[in-house]
Amino acid sequence: MIQCLRLVAGADMVRPYGIELRRRVVAAIDEGMSARAAAARFSVAPSSAIKWHQQWRTEGSLEPARLGHPPGSKLDGFEAFILDLVAVDKDIALHEIAARLLAEHGVRTCPATVWYFFAKRGLTHKKRRGTRSSRPARTSRHAAWTGSTVSLSLTRSA
Repeated sequence: MIQCLRLVAGADMVRPYGIELRRRVVAAIDEGMSARAAAARFSVAPSSAIKWHQQWRTEGSLEPARLGHPPGSKLDGFEAFILDLVAVDKDIALHEIAARLLAEHGVRTCPATVWYFFAKRGLTHKKRRGTRSSRPARTSRHAAWTGSTVSLSLTRSA
């Protein structure tokens, strides 16, 4: 178990195959070898060999695509619309903002995406003021370690 955790902790991030390997696989396919045979020869997945050859034929390039999520959010273009919604109705809920985006702009999103939109801008979206913090109280009826008993109060401060 510990050895397995060491392997995971020392693992590098996923990287695309190098250009040289891609060129060799595509060259083998161009010379008449099947994509599956070329994949087996160079120890890559058949789907990779097929995709690389298809990319070479259509784009003329073997450069790997950029990894990771694209920068920005799909809601960035609707910033003014969303902020206007909040300015008009301060009690609007996140799911209502998502519904308005779908109805008025055709943008399908979930409330979590709207929440991330606000968080990215350092904005909080609370529907009411925060409440006072409660007074700290003991949570046990018995205080055996002190030798005394504690009365339990079930009242709530408003």
